[in-house]
Amino acid sequence: MQLGLVGLGKMGGNMRERIRRAGHTVVGYDRNPEVTDVKDLAELVDRLQAPRVVWVMVPAGEVTQSVVDELGGLLEPGDVVVDGGNSRWTDDEKHAAELGAKGIGFVDAGVSGGVWGLQNGYALMVGGDKEHVERLQPIFDALKPDGPYGYVHAGAVGAGHFSKMVHNGIEYAMMQAYAEGWELLEKVDSVTDVREVFRSWQDGTVIRSWLLDLAVNALDDDEHLDRLKGFAEDSGEGRWTVEAAIDNAVPLPAITASLFARFASRQDDSPQMKMVAALRNQFGGHAVESKK
Repeated sequence: MQLGLVGLGKMGGNMRERIRRAGHTVVGYDRNPEVTDVKDLAELVDRLQAPRVVWVMVPAGEVTQSVVDELGGLLEPGDVVVDGGNSRWTDDEKHAAELGAKGIGFVDAGVSGGVWGLQNGYALMVGGDKEHVERLQPIFDALKPDGPYGYVHAGAVGAGHFSKMVHNGIEYAMMQAYAEGWELLEKVDSVTDVREVFRSWQDGTVIRSWLLDLAVNALDDDEHLDRLKGFAEDSGEGRWTVEAAIDNAVPLPAITASLFARFASRQDDSPQMKMVAALRNQFGGHAVESKK
């Protein structure tokens, strides 16, 4: 299968490689001349045979809107656009309507896997019409992890990004719990090797997880996280999750508290946020702030 892929950053570049390894043809475009296959979107579209599929992996908001607008002027009826970035689900509805008026299909795909996706595969939460999703199944199969799990057609347009948003909200709360436990262990004098306590939890306990494994990786790199500043960004999806909870009158005390904890990190050098920052760097390659 042929695929156009727009955005070849930390995730997009690895996705291109994983899809190619599965035997598909990928034409990639990025503003970085060192990684792009074509000079612009017009050449990307020209290189693909109709009916075309173009997957967009760029930052949410204005950048995604700009790419969707340009593709809307280049593609033809019967083509399909996939937004695999972290867009808000309400934007999906807007993009689907804009492209649908031109006969172009739209699918939203929440993608999880971070910098480890090339090796481990990507969990995919997909929204869109059945006919459009089925056309993309070979690409989804190439990207997902081996085995029966890691892919779902979650529902109509917007359902993929809504599901990914909730996934990220849960991720906030899980990271916050590990961070709070780590700070308490570091605080008491009786526990002399916090890193090895975390390592002991990796097998046989109910709190073992990939995030715990990544926490141990981070502590192996910097045992007391002394090199990190206690500051953690939020990607926006935690805020959207809380907003959706308010709109639907669903109580989310743990997720909401974890979001507010990140806000607190911007006021003080929070020990807990050192762990959250370390975890975000481990799984997603997100930037961290080092102490000067």
